[in-house]
Amino acid sequence: MKQKLKETFGLNASIVAMLLMVILIGMGEKMGERFLPIYILAIGGSTYAVGLLNAIDNFLSAIYSYIGGLLSDRFGYKNTLKGVSLLSIIGYMIVILFPSWQAVLVGSIFFISWTALSLPAILSLIATTLKEHKQTMGVSMHSLVRRIPMALGPLFGGFIIQIYGVVVGSRIAFFVALIFAALAIVAIHYFVEETSERTPIDFKAGFTRMSSPLKILLLSDILIRFAEQIPYAFVVVYVVNNLNQSAIQFSVLTLIEMITAMLIYIPVALLSERVRSKTIVSITFFFFAIFPLFLLVSNSFSILVIAFIIRGLKEFGEPTRKALIVKLSDPDIKASAYGTYYMIRDVIVSIAALSSAFLWNIAPSINFIIASLFGWIGLFIFIRFGQDQRRISAN
Repeated sequence: MKQKLKETFGLNASIVAMLLMVILIGMGEKMGERFLPIYILAIGGSTYAVGLLNAIDNFLSAIYSYIGGLLSDRFGYKNTLKGVSLLSIIGYMIVILFPSWQAVLVGSIFFISWTALSLPAILSLIATTLKEHKQTMGVSMHSLVRRIPMALGPLFGGFIIQIYGVVVGSRIAFFVALIFAALAIVAIHYFVEETSERTPIDFKAGFTRMSSPLKILLLSDILIRFAEQIPYAFVVVYVVNNLNQSAIQFSVLTLIEMITAMLIYIPVALLSERVRSKTIVSITFFFFAIFPLFLLVSNSFSILVIAFIIRGLKEFGEPTRKALIVKLSDPDIKASAYGTYYMIRDVIVSIAALSSAFLWNIAPSINFIIASLFGWIGLFIFIRFGQDQRRISAN
């Protein structure tokens, strides 16, 4: 029975160690990172500093995705995962030792884009250690487990902030994050198998070898991320400051969002074996587009619960989308191609994130409506032009 469960869910020593790493670093990161906008405002930063933080996150996610792919090919995914975890520790130390909004921005360079740096290496680990028919399940397991700290981290962080206040509580949360990151490095070192090096490709080659269907997915994904990132940093500000909900209530809403996402991962992974990837990804894009509008009309905690369930449902087809990127990529350059895809996407999306504070200062409604409009355009393009299969010759 135990062996059957391992085979069903694609578990081995390397996969389990990777999942443990995701929980540890994610838990520490989300305890503090989720409340960074409030922390910045509390220590003297402006709304433009909050918008800049979100723009830095998106821009670095773009650069780090590409760098992560190169590092994974050059040094192997094991060494890459240990290295990026160490960078997170450096970032946490900066935030802990220097309580200023400028230090937060500097520290964020090291820790806020950990996911982007590590994801190409994680996907390479999944592709290397699992059989092809289990790789989608591996991506789904990673996505599922990643939501555990995303759900519990803000909850614990909210309690700490409620007890000690925003400034002291945030610094305590980042100290816990530092300890968890150190434990993750130990798990990676002892339990993840060694990997061989590959020759990475440059950015131009990565883009040139993209298939036409992958480029369509990329364009749609960019517009969908506009819908997500324009309001992203201000969701907590809107809920706590504009709607007068407490930090704990916001943590509960985040918990509901994460539980919703976690409950659908495995069923959708099984569904993806019978339903076209395009259909599943289109459903995901729909939830991205509708969330800002639903949040805008939310005027009570009970309505906010529905809004955050919708926000959780946007993860409906995220593992399928990631697997589709790999499926539509050249099989010889999957790690580097994945990094190239995310670099292009997130560099462009970072521009939208930089405009978020400008739109917010006009009116929260303008921020949310513009974001949703981009989402509907991205959904239409993917439904009309998106495909499930890679063409042999890339355009």
